[in-house]
Parts: sequence; structure tokens; C-alpha cells
Amino acid sequence: QVQLMESGGGLVQAGGSLRLSCKASGSFFSINGMGWYRQAPGKQRELVAVFTSGARINYADSVKGRFTISRDNARNTVYLQMSSLKPEDTAVYYCNADIASAVDHNIRRDYWGQGTQVTVSS
Repeated sequence: QVQLMESGGGLVQAGGSLRLSCKASGSFFSINGMGWYRQAPGKQRELVAVFTSGARINYADSVKGRFTISRDNARNTVYLQMSSLKPEDTAVYYCNADIASAVDHNIRRDYWGQGTQVTVSS
């Protein structure tokens, strides 16, 4: 019914930049919150940057000043501009969205994208 499609991952040298995109497609009423998480091998999945349902932005302390989240509501798309990348940023980055059903607006659930690999070489 709803799909989150990520793109933009890849291999980059330390200090470089990447821009991730996530587009929500399918049938839904609204997107209440949307953002990015990441998971490195052997690590727990962690929040990177999200737009909350209250329209606020939360960043992980480790990425503040380096990453910027933005959105294009007309395209149902969020972006993550990553600059000054470090090897410790290497992870699979997942898009997440809290979406209300087109059939019943009170039904809300989290959707996850398939993930996109970001690798930062030292």
C-alpha cells in the first residue's frame, strides 16, 4: 500500500558529502512524521534526523552541524544532506515514516524503507 524508496547512498571519502532521498508512494492520507535512522554492523539502529509529527526536527548529537534534513511536501519526499562525513558514519541508512491510512485516517503506522548503504573511507 505504502512504499518508502531511498536513494543516494554510496562510497565516499572522509570529508566528502552525500545526499539521501526518500520518497513515499502509494495510497495514504497524510505523513505525520518522517526521517532517517541508521544501523552499523553489530550496532543498534539509531535516530539520525527526523521531522516529528509536531513539525520539529530532531538530530542525533553526532551529526549536528554536519547533516541537514529537509523535505518537499509536494513530492512526499525527505532528504538528508550529509557533509563532512566520517568513517563512523558508515551504516545502512533507513527512511522511516508515520503514515495515516487513506481508508481510515485514525489508523497510523510506521513504515520503513529497505535501506541504503553509506560507506565512508578513511
